[in-house]
Amino acid sequence: MSLTRQNVRDPDGFPVRGLAATYADGHVLDHHTHPWAQLVYAATGTMRVATPTAAWLAPPTRAVWVPGGTPHEIRMRGRVAMRTLYLAPGPGHAALEACRAIEVAPLLRELILHIVRLGMLDADNLAHERLEGLLVDLLAAAETAPLELPLPSDPRARALAARLLAEPGDDTAFPALARDAGASLRTLQRRFQAETGLSLEAWRARARMQQAVVSLSNGAPVTTAALDAGYQSASAFIAAFRRAFGVTPGKWRAGA
Repeated sequence: MSLTRQNVRDPDGFPVRGLAATYADGHVLDHHTHPWAQLVYAATGTMRVATPTAAWLAPPTRAVWVPGGTPHEIRMRGRVAMRTLYLAPGPGHAALEACRAIEVAPLLRELILHIVRLGMLDADNLAHERLEGLLVDLLAAAETAPLELPLPSDPRARALAARLLAEPGDDTAFPALARDAGASLRTLQRRFQAETGLSLEAWRARARMQQAVVSLSNGAPVTTAALDAGYQSASAFIAAFRRAFGVTPGKWRAGA
């Protein structure tokens, strides 16, 4: 077994468990927590995973790692074929101590699907022990995907963040959005910068990029994805997408 997972504390002897489930667009797994770590992965569709401090996207070829004990909510965007893994509490790897979105390389994808088909890995089965070790090593070595959106804690800023996430294409001016949130624009600008490390403008731009990822993952043309994300010009959208992800929307979708 990988040195990172020796002496896993699972009284039933099943240190990794898999779950396959299909959810309709808009379905929400409300805020919950469990002692097991979770790898949130969708074979098809896109999920938004939110904790008290940040939100991540999990489109195909990406997944979100949620350490045990972390309160989180999962919201479905499009019809989602969830293929998720739970890992029992135990000695971990430094790269797996915090939530993050990760790139799911082909080998990791096939391993996830294989374990889900098995249902559980038995600690007394040497073949399963090797699968577990490989899984943890691949998760620890996986590249971090740029799909994180930090969330403010101030209630007024949080209300504005929730609106921008729900309606990323809304072009309402910031002063009007601030009034609806019950604070001055200057106050919200300070709160976003202090609590997320992003200006309000940069935060909305990142939220719009998350919407673009959802649209592209669900098969929308680039022009439609641009409109969904609040861009009136496809060329401006493509330039913003390239700055955010390093590739054009077309190349991103081809890689997904």
